[in-house]
Amino acid sequence: MAAGTVDWEPEASRPSVTDILRAVAPRFVEAFPDQAVPHVQSTLAKLSLCRTAALGGRRYRCDRCVEECVVYNSCGDRNCPCCRGAKRADWLDSAARLILDGVPHYQVVFTLPKELSRLALGNRRAIFNLLFRSAWSALQETIEAEHGYEPAALMVLHTWNQKLESHIHVHAVVPGGGPALDGSGWRWSCRAGDSLPSGRYLVDADRLRATYRRIFLKGLDRLHAADELKLEGEFAELRQPDVWRAFIDSLQGTTWVSYIEAPPVADAHGATVLKYLARYLTGGPISDGRIVSASASEVTILAREGTKSGGDRNQVPVTLSTLEFVRRWCLHILPKGFTKIRYYGGWSSPRRERNVMRCCYLLEEAGAPLAEDALVFGPFDAEPEVGASETSCPECPRCGEPMIPQGVRVKPSWAAVMHSEQRPSWYRPVPGRRKLEPRPPSPLQSTA
Repeated sequence: MAAGTVDWEPEASRPSVTDILRAVAPRFVEAFPDQAVPHVQSTLAKLSLCRTAALGGRRYRCDRCVEECVVYNSCGDRNCPCCRGAKRADWLDSAARLILDGVPHYQVVFTLPKELSRLALGNRRAIFNLLFRSAWSALQETIEAEHGYEPAALMVLHTWNQKLESHIHVHAVVPGGGPALDGSGWRWSCRAGDSLPSGRYLVDADRLRATYRRIFLKGLDRLHAADELKLEGEFAELRQPDVWRAFIDSLQGTTWVSYIEAPPVADAHGATVLKYLARYLTGGPISDGRIVSASASEVTILAREGTKSGGDRNQVPVTLSTLEFVRRWCLHILPKGFTKIRYYGGWSSPRRERNVMRCCYLLEEAGAPLAEDALVFGPFDAEPEVGASETSCPECPRCGEPMIPQGVRVKPSWAAVMHSEQRPSWYRPVPGRRKLEPRPPSPLQSTA
């Protein structure tokens, strides 16, 4: 390995995100002990062990040319770039069944103002939950008041911008119609031939924005009154009632963002928005394709600039220190068990299939065309599972023939791995947690 480079595979044309995280994790844990909390350390440790002998695996042989290989198990962590996208197709297929032909679907983005970003980083679970609830409540209240139909939404939390800085927002996919609240059938938010010639209108954006701000600040006030906010360091003064009231008043006068993106054309299919969101469900805030170069001291990434939405903006190189790159990446590790994909209204889990079928019947009565499989349902997953498939047989690197499984070493529990000699040397087990006696790896068991 050449001097001055991070410890990744020399033959790689450029380092991957995983290479950088594995190499810099020890320095990060030492340099940022306040940010390297247990669940952050656990995530970095899992990524460090992904597809290594510590997690067990399968041995394969090619009967044609007697080539052998071992495929190690993946970590399956939702933040792992190596496990990126393994189950996204399944999630996308199930979520796409919510999208009914003939119904326009809008993307609505609700963003926290920058004045709340740092407070949110110290109160992630409470404020992220409040963001979800406020966004949905604002949508529900505005749609019902303006159009009188039962709304639905699928929401996904994002916490980053292109430079990996904190930029907390939720993307919502919202149908432009639904069952009328008075039981009179199907009702649209806007149709071609209405007052807007494009036929693309969800709700009044200014009204939605004001409703979102009102509901969020009311909820934030409740969290403060119930002493459910962690107010330390720069926010310690907010414990005082008068200082808190001045803070809320200043947010009341701030412009909040709730952006409504209509379908590009009136008959555009809503699955396009789902495909966009699916890219960001797992794998962390940045893909390998945006890494330009890296050394022991610096990482250069590509980031879009400008105000134009989507991927058409210019990409410019941004250089960060390796420690800063890892610090920013770790900002976006969600609290353990936190659900980043949520369904509301007519798409909420207990009533989803019944309501989608009801919408199909109402649309038929309204004369809207439906696809033949509109009433065919499969399983709906709240979160896509991650982790590479460890059951399919790889192809032989020499002749391309499918290889034959020869044996398997069972993947151990994470508790056992993290209390064994195979855990990363920099990983600190959580104090007070029951220590497991280290056990030798399970023997390779024949599959014959």
